[in-house]
Amino acid sequence: MIETPGVLLTILSFAAVIGPLVFVHEMGHYLAGRFFGIKADAFAIGFGHEVAGFTDKRGTRWKFGWLPLGGYVKFAGDMNPASQPSAEWLSLPAEERQRTFQSKPVWQRAIVVAAGPVVNFVVAILILAGFAFAYGDIRMPPIVGGTVPGSAAAAAGLQAGDRIIGIGGRSVETFDDMARYARIRAGERTWIDAVRGDRTLSRDIVIGTELQRDRFGNEYRIGRLGIAGSKPIVVPVSLVEAPVIAVKRTGEIVSMMVETLGQVITGRRSVKELGGPLSIAKVSGEQMSLGLDAYVFLIALVSINLGFINLLPVPMLDGGHLFFYAIEAVRRRPVEPQVQEWAFRGGLAAILALMLLVTFNDLGNFGLWKNLAGLIG
Repeated sequence: MIETPGVLLTILSFAAVIGPLVFVHEMGHYLAGRFFGIKADAFAIGFGHEVAGFTDKRGTRWKFGWLPLGGYVKFAGDMNPASQPSAEWLSLPAEERQRTFQSKPVWQRAIVVAAGPVVNFVVAILILAGFAFAYGDIRMPPIVGGTVPGSAAAAAGLQAGDRIIGIGGRSVETFDDMARYARIRAGERTWIDAVRGDRTLSRDIVIGTELQRDRFGNEYRIGRLGIAGSKPIVVPVSLVEAPVIAVKRTGEIVSMMVETLGQVITGRRSVKELGGPLSIAKVSGEQMSLGLDAYVFLIALVSINLGFINLLPVPMLDGGHLFFYAIEAVRRRPVEPQVQEWAFRGGLAAILALMLLVTFNDLGNFGLWKNLAGLIG
């Protein structure tokens, strides 16, 4: 029987995942700002009351908050969430004003904002490149080795030896392309294009649903076609090839995130599947107990997740700032301050609502609501 990780291991594992990733994210902003001559007033890891910190010779306050769920870099002159010039900013001496965030052209501000998410993607690519170099690249041709009786593939009449060339209108080059498409589309109707001998055929198919439970008791709803693949081939990867494979894998993960988010927005996937900090903490402890490889791979996935979420065009996130900078670049003038103020207020409300939702989901996944219902009932 597999024991679940202890509370201490879970807390330490969570801190070891989130802390460094938040640090490198904010360091991306900080270094880009320094490159363009912007002074940083504060570099914070965590929110809330400062529990430790120091001030460097450049006047930047480096501090740690008691709630390790994020961080921020406060640049000189960045006096409001929308980074709009204010009377206080205009009153600064000219030399000091030149070192503020608002004084820089829009393209420099955009680079500073984008640097954080970009660093998260770079970290993930380096990790995935290391895995590819160390273990090689597993490749499996999209050839049907057999079908599971009663499965979606069997119902569609697929046979051993059929070569899958497309699914849902998308081309298929590897067995994993097909499996990845099906994995997040449990119960959906689509079609498969295949080559059998010298002819091409197309079959309608309803992707099967498999409820999986891992060794820690977590349940997952997975889409399955019921196709057995041929023997996998492990191809050695050189140092030159490893980053290329890592970039491809990162793109595949981001593509899956985009599609999954689209399913949630359109109602094809339940919002109950969204997880928050508590879920990340739980998974961190579980992966740490499985070994260093699993834990490091989780770091890569969370880093991609942080980069992706921060690039969403939601006010208060990096993507929201970039959205307004894009409008400013086209209009040749910033969006009106009152418009940005209301947008950022709405963005803050949306983020707080999302945090409440995922925390509610996390507590439900931990059985809190079920236990309370049992006590009341």
